[in-house]
Amino acid sequence: MNLARRGVICGLLGMLTGCSPAALLNTTVSRKGYTLEADIPYGTDPRQKLDLYRPDTPRADGKAVIFFYGGSWDSGTKSDYLFVAQALAANGLTVIVPDYRLYPEVRFPAFVEDAALATRWAADRVGVEKLIAMGHSAGAHSALMLAANTRYLADAGVDRMKLAGAVGLAGPYSFLPLTSHRLQDIFGSANDPATQPISFTVAPLPPVLLLHGEADRIVYPRNTVRLASAWQAAGGSAEMQLYPEVDHIDVVAAMSSFLRARAPTLADSMAFIDSH
Repeated sequence: MNLARRGVICGLLGMLTGCSPAALLNTTVSRKGYTLEADIPYGTDPRQKLDLYRPDTPRADGKAVIFFYGGSWDSGTKSDYLFVAQALAANGLTVIVPDYRLYPEVRFPAFVEDAALATRWAADRVGVEKLIAMGHSAGAHSALMLAANTRYLADAGVDRMKLAGAVGLAGPYSFLPLTSHRLQDIFGSANDPATQPISFTVAPLPPVLLLHGEADRIVYPRNTVRLASAWQAAGGSAEMQLYPEVDHIDVVAAMSSFLRARAPTLADSMAFIDSH
């Protein structure tokens, strides 16, 4: 479908139905091929719940993905990402999609700490060595904060070096200085390197795949380029793909069957998961 036409159709549908773009994508998703267990607590806060998708035909290697969605650290809900979970479950992966606490109720590093707790829940059930941490945008920030040489997973009782890997879609990994007052409030400073995944690219590091659209004007592709370079310079394995004419939303929306032609996000993610 022509991109401009797709945008017009999605816009009209959104105005008519009041649905989010993610909710519209979910209307195109099959409800077959997996079993959903919703709203499983991984902590005591109302936001600390997750959805578990079990594929009807799981992979022989038992691999699983924990997916952290984006939303500028202040919005989002796990049910909106059925289209991501279904795409991965259709490839035999067990999928965990957690909610996490949001700004302004909390500030950094609470959402990363929640990601670590959810990862502990997943690791206890599928095995950390079979688990891939994956995220889009703010969720990619959390996924890569866990994979980088930080204490978040260790504090939650997980050995980050046993992760099968991490996949980041259009993540903000190196975005200092913060010029937005809102971001300064979320992260507690205009220029704190402890808020940046790139600050923790110190060996040892698990393998990562970093995907980004070259047309992204919300999180600039230089975030991915810089992190991949730093990861490799530290001796880690970092694969990177930059997609021409793909923007910030396209890179994750392309996980859906409806928009899969927009970018090879799913194919590249599965190739990484198969090889690690």
